[in-house]
Amino acid sequence: MPVHRRKKITINILIPFTVFVLFFSIMIWQKYRSSQEVPVTPPQSSTESIRSVTLFFVADGTRLVREARELDSCDADTACVKSVLDELLNGPLSSEFEKAIPEGVIVTSVRLEGSLATIRFNSLFFEAMLSGSSAEMLAVYSVVNTIAVNFPQIQKVKLEIDGNETGMLRHLDLSEPLMPDYSLELSAPIASEKKSTKENTSRKDEH
Repeated sequence: MPVHRRKKITINILIPFTVFVLFFSIMIWQKYRSSQEVPVTPPQSSTESIRSVTLFFVADGTRLVREARELDSCDADTACVKSVLDELLNGPLSSEFEKAIPEGVIVTSVRLEGSLATIRFNSLFFEAMLSGSSAEMLAVYSVVNTIAVNFPQIQKVKLEIDGNETGMLRHLDLSEPLMPDYSLELSAPIASEKKSTKENTSRKDEH
């Protein structure tokens, strides 16, 4: 057999063999590399760690008003209620609103039993409360309404105060659980304006 023909046969054999060896080597290398890589955990969506809540503050010193807020998510209901109340005690973001609850008040405990939430505050809830039944109503229902709106499973809220075993403020009786009262969001001036308009209309009809 001529020499050049033997070389051609050898080359034809070597080329497929080389390709096979190269391919096999690449496969082994990729398998080894993948076994050494630490699996990447996909990042959690930031929206999953945020919850929107509604807080009740005071506007014009006469009525309750809602303010939206975003808080970190939580798992246990008791911890969730506590975090919402802590945010309520921090006060409003809007300069047009003010806290209904006196400065220095803190939540000392939260108990949940079925549809009832029992919230205990330190003694400043009574001692530092502004005088007057209106101030007490706004403070109490800023708490009750905030809990009821954000936790629909809670239908009644019982408020307790450290050192006050009578369950009484100066004007309000807190000895029994309270249901939310959203009528406190109504604006007294608007209601008076409607009444005045109705009276004027009646007078015109008479004439």
